[in-house]
Amino acid sequence: MAKLTSNFFTKEETRSHDERISFINVFLTELIETAKRKTLGFKENLDSIHPKDIKSIEDLQKIPVLRKSELAKKQKLSPPFGGFERTEEQKTTHFFQSPGPIYEPGTRGVDWGRFAPFLYATGVRKGMVLQNCFSYHLTPAGMMFEEGALKIGTKVIPSGTGQTELQAKAASFLKTDVYAGTPDFLFKILEKGDELKIDLSNIKIACVGGGPLFSNTRKAYSERGIKCMQSYATADLGNIALETIEDEPLIVDEGVIVEIVYPGTGEHVELGEIGEVLVTNLNLDYPLIRFATGDMSAFAPGESKCGRTNTRIVGWRGRADQAAKVKGMFLRPEQIKEFISRHQEITKVRAEISLVNNQDDLTIKIEVDSDNSKDYNLNLRDIINLRAKIIKVSPNTLPKDGIIIEDKR
Repeated sequence: MAKLTSNFFTKEETRSHDERISFINVFLTELIETAKRKTLGFKENLDSIHPKDIKSIEDLQKIPVLRKSELAKKQKLSPPFGGFERTEEQKTTHFFQSPGPIYEPGTRGVDWGRFAPFLYATGVRKGMVLQNCFSYHLTPAGMMFEEGALKIGTKVIPSGTGQTELQAKAASFLKTDVYAGTPDFLFKILEKGDELKIDLSNIKIACVGGGPLFSNTRKAYSERGIKCMQSYATADLGNIALETIEDEPLIVDEGVIVEIVYPGTGEHVELGEIGEVLVTNLNLDYPLIRFATGDMSAFAPGESKCGRTNTRIVGWRGRADQAAKVKGMFLRPEQIKEFISRHQEITKVRAEISLVNNQDDLTIKIEVDSDNSKDYNLNLRDIINLRAKIIKVSPNTLPKDGIIIEDKR
């Protein structure tokens, strides 16, 4: 267990800009050398790169961007991780699967996801009870948050998703202090508690991720005495940035390098300009270098008032590929296109995501002839793995604006 200081999980969080850059510049050379010499996956991307040529974040622009499609392709050719793991001293104890499918390694006793600093910044402390409502089913989120909590010394209820009645009863009986999960699922637990007349006033902290945290959602939790903070993370990389002050920019995690680039180019944008987020994790066991998240964001000027000194980003500003998260799961245009390909009678589809009672709501509008009585629900759910309301509309009704997924939240 880590030795904790008053307000910060590690001393690295408050180091000077020069100290941080000096460390990164030295570590980058080691990271590139490790990736080139000890992993098979980076052989092509780093073939013409000499490790000593990468001495700064600016130098990373010499390296091609690594995209999920390439990672998935290499994993099929070289299971399970496409050769991106080190060929020696492999520490993997778990295999995870995220949509794609993409497979990720996991290990016990090491906070590879780096969630401990986020939890600690939110107020989570040793001895507290954390109800972990992130999924433990194939995806790594549940285990990532658990490892972070255990590193602090927090007691964990591995509750996962669903079963709101049991969740509410457990939270009351075990005196849950902290909720961890998607932004909207806590509402379901609280509503079930109200319905069953169960006192859940012991929940004081909500550490959320896996989807956008909207201001009305945070306000609703605040009215119940719950402090709610968000992290920005992915299954492949773990935690990327954390929130420490409400509605302020997110602070980049100390275990990653974030670049903001023009989508499709890999070239850095100007400060404050919105672009695609690329992440390099500083993990010698499973290095991912210039990994494209597909998310859009921008760097924010200045440092946080909380005392953490790392670079800040403005948070999520959409997807480069129109994908959006619904109830913690990605909905992607290619899934909608697959649905259309299975039904030639459908001429156009538009997915609309909105908030209903502070919870994600998905509506799929399809253009079909008015006399079509076919039920598409089972086939759609088989493709997108989400519940959705299907509305049939007449041909030439939907806007011709190129939007497949419209996020109205």
